[in-house]
Amino acid sequence: MLQKCEGIVIRTNQYGESNKVVTIFSREFGKIGVMARGARKPNSRLSSVSQLFTYGHFLFQKSTGLGTLQQGEIISTYRHIREDLFKTAYATYIVDLLDKGTDEKKPDPYLYELLSQTIHYIDEGYDPDILTNIFEMKMLPVLGLYPNLNQCAVCGEKEGTFSFSFKENGLICHRCKEKDPYHMPLLSNTVKLLRLFYYFDLSRLGNVSVKDVTKEELKKVIRTYYDEYSGLALKSRRFLDQMDHLKGLL
Repeated sequence: MLQKCEGIVIRTNQYGESNKVVTIFSREFGKIGVMARGARKPNSRLSSVSQLFTYGHFLFQKSTGLGTLQQGEIISTYRHIREDLFKTAYATYIVDLLDKGTDEKKPDPYLYELLSQTIHYIDEGYDPDILTNIFEMKMLPVLGLYPNLNQCAVCGEKEGTFSFSFKENGLICHRCKEKDPYHMPLLSNTVKLLRLFYYFDLSRLGNVSVKDVTKEELKKVIRTYYDEYSGLALKSRRFLDQMDHLKGLL
């Protein structure tokens, strides 16, 4: 049975001498795996459509296991991402996080739009640090993680100076911070942005300008939260961190 979907290639693996196993995150079916036979041959009609980050329409033969990719029509190759090593590092981490955080064949149109918009914005030159932070925050509920960002996780107070408590799974106010000696103090802008990134609609993103000190704090609290709660250890994140370090030296 032939099926068609709109999607983005989020992972490719070599299979045998000339084949690829291609993982597509699709609007219609969620995450699916298909075999692209002969795709590693230079003259293959499946060569270009089976590249990482390719956005397009895909026609595949459905089966109980891996489907078989029959053909594809490219909408965008996201050329600016492919040509920029730093953008590639961000996009690779994003698709890897999505891949490791989702099950196969579970349609999620909201998550598909989030992926599509994030990759598009990175390609268009929007701040990849901020886009990555937004994506990380949006992925938390997908991973079954729900930090308390609306109020103090201990007393429920909504006003005051806040820290982040990994012990309490959320923000704690200045009145309660002694409850967790390992709390992470946060700038007021960091608190606002954590809430904003978790709740707001990415399609409304404008040109967000964030100071470097706030960026560093956002990265630290989000990454530490993932380390404490998600159980994920992604090579793509280590590579991104190496690229961040290199960027800081340039």
